[in-house]
Amino acid sequence: MRKVSTGQQVFNGFNIVFLTILGLLMFLPFLNVLAESLSSSEAIINGKVVFWPVEFTMINYQYVFSDASLWRSFGITVYITVVGTIINLLATASLAYPVSRQEYMGRKYIVFFVLITMVFSAPLIPNFILMKGLNLTNSLWALILPGAISAFNFFVMRAFFMQIPPEIIDSGRIDGCSETRMIWSIVLPLSKPVMASLGIFYAVGHWNTYMNALYYLNNPNLWPLQVKLRQLIMSDDINIDPSATQFSSLAHMNPEGIKMATIIIATIPIVLIYPFLQKHFVKGMMIGSVKS
Repeated sequence: MRKVSTGQQVFNGFNIVFLTILGLLMFLPFLNVLAESLSSSEAIINGKVVFWPVEFTMINYQYVFSDASLWRSFGITVYITVVGTIINLLATASLAYPVSRQEYMGRKYIVFFVLITMVFSAPLIPNFILMKGLNLTNSLWALILPGAISAFNFFVMRAFFMQIPPEIIDSGRIDGCSETRMIWSIVLPLSKPVMASLGIFYAVGHWNTYMNALYYLNNPNLWPLQVKLRQLIMSDDINIDPSATQFSSLAHMNPEGIKMATIIIATIPIVLIYPFLQKHFVKGMMIGSVKS
């Protein structure tokens, strides 16, 4: 067993204390939001809620779950996240794989053009004119297609594809695989770590879609969850369904509790995805870090 020096023990102890404090600083605000979402209006108004619910109640969540417009925004966000992430991964892989192969003669020019877009991005007004010219305004495709390929993610995926031994590709060609069949049957199954890692990045980006929705969507029925959440947080008077009389007083007496419940509902789904992809995500973090 290797003996640890006193200096190393002090350093390790400092790291544990520092990271624990840092973790608490990140977690406690979320805990406060969760506590307020489960507390009564009187407790929130009087400032009694800190990190534990006071006068526990589920009425705030009942209100949120009864809001049809919120569910519509939630469904739109799920659609954008799922469809957008699939398109992102397919488009990024379709571009990254050819330029990772030595036999593709024009790969240097493609990489150079992608690098330019990474360093010099187009301003807002030209982007808006382009979206309007393509008739994508007031369409959910305006939130999906413009960011189909991220330059940074392209370089990450290209680095992973370059690490695939060329002998595997050659063996597939000898067996008579077409390029498409080889990608689907050989390359992509070997690329689970990078696909999972970049899938998380793309999915979180789509789930948090906000600015593009403000720029390109004028129809409130197409607003994703983050825009709806912003409207709810910024509004002093929460709109309710006239038929939902049991919530009429709640919307005016406890708007903060309703807002906190909405924040929790908007945050939890994307957080729950991470544990299932964690092992692939850790592998993907090491892509390109070791060179042979």
